[in-house]
Amino acid sequence: MTFSLQHTDPNSRARAGLIETEHGRIETPIFMPVGTAATVKAVHQHELVNDIHAQICLGNTYHLYLRPGLEVLQQAGGLHRFNGWNGPVLTDSGGFQVYSLAHRRKIKEEGVTFQSHIDGSRHTFTPEGVMDIQRTIGADIIMAFDECTPFPCEFEYAKKSMELTHRWLERCIRRFDQTEPLYGYAQTLFPIVQGSTFPELRKISAEVIAAQGREGNAIGGLSVGEPAEEMYAMTELVTGILPADKPRYLMGVGTPENILECIALGIDMFDCVLPTRNARHGMLYTGEGIINIRNQKWKSDFSPIDAEATVPTSRTHSKAYLRHLFVNEEILGMQLASLQNLGFFLWLVGEARRRIIDGSFAEWKSRMLPAVSRRL
Repeated sequence: MTFSLQHTDPNSRARAGLIETEHGRIETPIFMPVGTAATVKAVHQHELVNDIHAQICLGNTYHLYLRPGLEVLQQAGGLHRFNGWNGPVLTDSGGFQVYSLAHRRKIKEEGVTFQSHIDGSRHTFTPEGVMDIQRTIGADIIMAFDECTPFPCEFEYAKKSMELTHRWLERCIRRFDQTEPLYGYAQTLFPIVQGSTFPELRKISAEVIAAQGREGNAIGGLSVGEPAEEMYAMTELVTGILPADKPRYLMGVGTPENILECIALGIDMFDCVLPTRNARHGMLYTGEGIINIRNQKWKSDFSPIDAEATVPTSRTHSKAYLRHLFVNEEILGMQLASLQNLGFFLWLVGEARRRIIDGSFAEWKSRMLPAVSRRL
């Protein structure tokens, strides 16, 4: 994987760059649709390519490890061949999912023992094992195994957790560098900055991660319940330390407002389940604001779902029709809403990129922020 920095905004840390992998190019800043279990929920691969122009998708190590399992994925020739997505793939390490299973897991120096949410069976993730699992899945970009601290947490807990993450990182790097890809194309390892919302810990962690000299770096442990202002403060601190010539990935973030603010702080890559999860409940993100399509006010609104959207279906179908689908619990409603939201998020980062390049990012961002957070 290579990264080239193409433009920087004179009024902020916002940047436009280009990541090149053996499965394709990624123009940054970029939003990555989340395909937890080898699929972006309610969206077909050809829609990802042709309708919303996704450039990279995520897979989830924890879920793919449990189902379909490593044997099936290896027999298929990796995730790309298994699900038919030919673009770049990034996999998380499973650390966040294990964090979410607080009542089902035990964290030790060796790794994490947890119970499957499917059948209660017991499994262990170690740094070495997670590298092997992600080799088998076959993602282009893989994540180091880390512990995601909850919010709030005590300073001492956050410090011990960060130090454990750093020790695990050493083991991840050693295993990664000692092994080879399985399917004939290169893979890249991103370390993850931790430290909760404690500036002194984030500074230490960012310095440790930067010193590893990997091709890209990630920031984890944010968007877990902390106030947005603290997320922005930690992001600003960390991007000031991580090398400028490597892509910076802010994990699990976030709302359109979060994304715009963090682009301005120097983040290049984002992912979040928010657009598809909220779409399935009838919440739509548009350039004019946020819509709850189930509301009565849209019953006879025959205007396009989003006239400015780049998604063809959002110009073809009306708000009244989409509301009708949701009221009648038609699956198509969730599909159209998911396309709208993902299309909007990808339009947002694409437009941010264009504005960074033409020099109008700061003025455009100030206009967009109130619009994308407004409830219609």
